[in-house]
Amino acid sequence: MGSAAAASMFSVSPAWSAELFPVTSMQINPDTMVLFGAVGGMCAFAVTTAIALVRHRQQSAKFVKAMKRETSDLRFQVDRLESMLNTDEQRVVVWTGNGAVPQVWGVLPEESGVPRNEAQLLSFGNWLTTKGSADLEDYLDTLFNTGEPFSTTLKTRTGTYVEAAGRTTGGAVVLRLRDLTGERQMQAELAARNARISGELYMLHALLNAMPAPAWQRDAEGKLIWANAAYAHAVDAPDAASALRDGAPFLDAAAQEAMASERDEDGSFHSRMPIVAAGKRCVFEVTDVSANVGSAGVAVDISELEQVRKELARAEEFHGRTLDQLATAVAIFSADRKLQFYNAAFRQLWDLDPAFLENSPEDGAVLDALRAARKLPEQADYRVWRNKMLNSYQSLEAQESWWHLPDGRTLRVIANPHPQGGVTYIYENVTERLDLESRYNALARVQGETLDNLSEAVAVFGSDGRLRLWNPAFARIWNLSEDMLSEMPHVKNVVGACAKREDEVEAWQQLAGSVTGLVDNRMQAANRMERHDGSVLDYATVPLPDGGTLVTFVDVTDSVNVERALVEKNEALEQADQLKNAFIQHVSYELRSPLTNIIGFAQLLTDPKFGELSDKQGEYADYIRSSSSALLAIINDILDLATLDAGIMELDLSEVDVAATVEAAVEGLKDRIAETQITLHTHVPDNVGTILADEKRLRQVLFNLISNAIRYSDEHGVVDISCDRKDENVVFVVQDHGHGIPADVLQQVFNRFVGHDTGSKRQGAGLGLAIVKSFVELHGGKVEIDSEEGKGTTVTCIFPAKPELTGRIAAE
Repeated sequence: MGSAAAASMFSVSPAWSAELFPVTSMQINPDTMVLFGAVGGMCAFAVTTAIALVRHRQQSAKFVKAMKRETSDLRFQVDRLESMLNTDEQRVVVWTGNGAVPQVWGVLPEESGVPRNEAQLLSFGNWLTTKGSADLEDYLDTLFNTGEPFSTTLKTRTGTYVEAAGRTTGGAVVLRLRDLTGERQMQAELAARNARISGELYMLHALLNAMPAPAWQRDAEGKLIWANAAYAHAVDAPDAASALRDGAPFLDAAAQEAMASERDEDGSFHSRMPIVAAGKRCVFEVTDVSANVGSAGVAVDISELEQVRKELARAEEFHGRTLDQLATAVAIFSADRKLQFYNAAFRQLWDLDPAFLENSPEDGAVLDALRAARKLPEQADYRVWRNKMLNSYQSLEAQESWWHLPDGRTLRVIANPHPQGGVTYIYENVTERLDLESRYNALARVQGETLDNLSEAVAVFGSDGRLRLWNPAFARIWNLSEDMLSEMPHVKNVVGACAKREDEVEAWQQLAGSVTGLVDNRMQAANRMERHDGSVLDYATVPLPDGGTLVTFVDVTDSVNVERALVEKNEALEQADQLKNAFIQHVSYELRSPLTNIIGFAQLLTDPKFGELSDKQGEYADYIRSSSSALLAIINDILDLATLDAGIMELDLSEVDVAATVEAAVEGLKDRIAETQITLHTHVPDNVGTILADEKRLRQVLFNLISNAIRYSDEHGVVDISCDRKDENVVFVVQDHGHGIPADVLQQVFNRFVGHDTGSKRQGAGLGLAIVKSFVELHGGKVEIDSEEGKGTTVTCIFPAKPELTGRIAAE
């Protein structure tokens, strides 16, 4: 076919050749020659190509034939291999990569636990155990990533074992699963059991090694083959290996002998014993189990538990002693309803036989004994009541009941069940409490009636500022309705209803501040309020212990009116007294100058140098002089009192000889003493010393006292003057033995112009003792007077030796 085509391609028709190569005169053109050469070359190439093509087609046909023969052989081999894989009880899974679906060959029996469905087969978690599935996934991940082959035994969910082997070949990953039967199955089971036992032993050793309790294991010959870290620490070994190498014993000889002799029939030993561990003596609870292959033991340190147990025993003893001190009776019954504990108050309350109580009687027996002694409440059906009381053992909550005993006592009985069984009975004697409540209620009613009938308005505000209690007087004074008060209004609402004027608002705001104020120290407060209707109220706030406030109002309008009248009268009297004092002072000064002249001229008249006087004239001149001197003394006393009243009296303090001052005062009264024929006894110790005082005023005090004693003494009477030191004071005592002073006059003798009239010769101006009292108190001392009619009068003046208050009193 190729040759024919080539021949037809190179055949030239005569017409065309004549036209292409014209022959003229048999001459060959050069172009014609080139053309002929090209045509000849093309013909030669076509022939050569046709020959090569024929040969290539022959070779291709031979190669295709050979390939078909090889493909047939390979297909035969694959079929034979697939049949071999399918006949050998195994399954092969091949992954060729590039995300292609893996190919699966082979069949395993259903008893193997491997599913035949390819999708279920590749879901390993559906037919393998959790651990087997996880292990296979890990092996395959390693095989895919590193190409490391593996071979392992996996357990299916049906309890059978499957051998899994994986490797790579020709860029593919191959997993082969084979069923284990017969001896191989037994070997796999034994291997799995051995692995499980080894794992359990490892976990047991790890657990014991993590425990703080020493643990050990010995072989049949008693040699230590394993110990944990706590064992090594207990025997002072650096680690467990050293303890095993040295064979250091944890138990001493006595403990080992006790262990050997006290084992039970099963070879177990359990006991508590003191053991020295890590240099400390502790109490261990030792448990050791022996078998034909050896023994193993563990020792738990219970030293702290023993200490806690002792502490618990001491606490129970302490609680028992504490409950014995309670006045409330307590009895504790265990879960078996037997008496476990009772306190002294229980014995005293029921007065049961101690021997009976010590035998731990049952709860029902105790009730029966109390009923026999007629100490329980009278019941119509005792059995039903008894069963009801015993139901507390099945109850979950405490039950309360009241027992009214035949002897008149009332008990509040609480049966409190224990969560772990048993009941605790509490017998509270509430007889006195009920009596107190009754008395309290009666007292509350009495107090309520008392408050309701008080003329004083009373209101109590709570800690929240609301009105809690009031009496009718409160509503009447403030014109508040009962409806408003019954709503328990707040103090602000009460202020708005009661305050009508600005000063009332201010007073009520102070009251509201006392009620609602948040202060640390709540104090009582009292004040006065003038109302818009002219009435005057005294109010007071008293803080109560519960945080409330008591407010009281008293209508003092009448008292205030009387007080105002008295104040006005007192002011008028004070003005009159001031006018009197000013008048007396003015008149005294005015009388003093002419009186001094009279005394001077009387003295000149009696002086012989100015001429002799008749006896009658001399007598009259002496009368003038003595009367003028007496009048001058009265005027001086009035002036001194006026000076004291004005507060301008000042003392000229100095060291004063006490004995000399007494002597000077007596010397000034010699004429009067001689005239009345009075005997004057002076008792002044030689060591009386000095006193810090105003000498002139001290002498004036003594002069007035002695003069007063002479005035009220009988003729030929006796006046005693004594002086002595007592502690830091100097005491002057002037005593007469006259008629004395009546009791009704004795309280007024220190008032001005008050005198005791026992005869015309003894009547005075009534200023002497007033002057004495004023000057003594000005020195910081005090005056005491004691008198009895018919026996005389004793006046005692106590002066401080060194008055500290003189300056303050003088300034006042």
